[in-house]
Amino acid sequence: MEEPKRTLAYLCPKCKQTVVVEQTVFRLAAAPSKLPCPCGGSALQVEMEADHVDLTVPCLYCGEDHHVRCPAHAFLHEKALAFSCKATGLDCLYVGEEGPVFRAVRRLEEAAAQMGEKADGETSFLNETIMTEVLGELKDIAGRGGISCACGSKDYKVKVHYSSVELECAHCGARLRLPAATGEDLEDLCCQYTLTIGGKGER
Repeated sequence: MEEPKRTLAYLCPKCKQTVVVEQTVFRLAAAPSKLPCPCGGSALQVEMEADHVDLTVPCLYCGEDHHVRCPAHAFLHEKALAFSCKATGLDCLYVGEEGPVFRAVRRLEEAAAQMGEKADGETSFLNETIMTEVLGELKDIAGRGGISCACGSKDYKVKVHYSSVELECAHCGARLRLPAATGEDLEDLCCQYTLTIGGKGER
């Protein structure tokens, strides 16, 4: 039987290239891992404990390292986990199965390219057209009563970020982050008749 593996991907802040690393679960659990970019300018650090995983993630967008902790079960078993930069709302790390991670990386590279085109830095959103369409689609879903939380509440708050929209349950505080940077982000949302905050795999 083939040993279970995890695929990890991030954008190197030094060379701006995508770093994709595949590691066996055994190797990740055996000892702290340092997964460097081939350019030598950055490295993702992974340290597994019994019930959680600590990650140090280089960030292309803000230039700082993000320190993230997530449940060990989610890290080892979810199809795809995304961790984002707090300053920009853009994803800076993906962990999961090879296929979902590679699809997410393609979208991340598109968003990063758009960000690089913002020379003046004066726009409110990474892609104002997509953000406007996403907010309009959310309004339509809300209008038909399609937004609720897994806890049963239908009361929520909306937070609009640079490249994403976050729904937060007013009752239990669970959150659902919706990317709003690319055409694919909009297409994914348009396919949703309802949205559930705090569902499995949300963060």
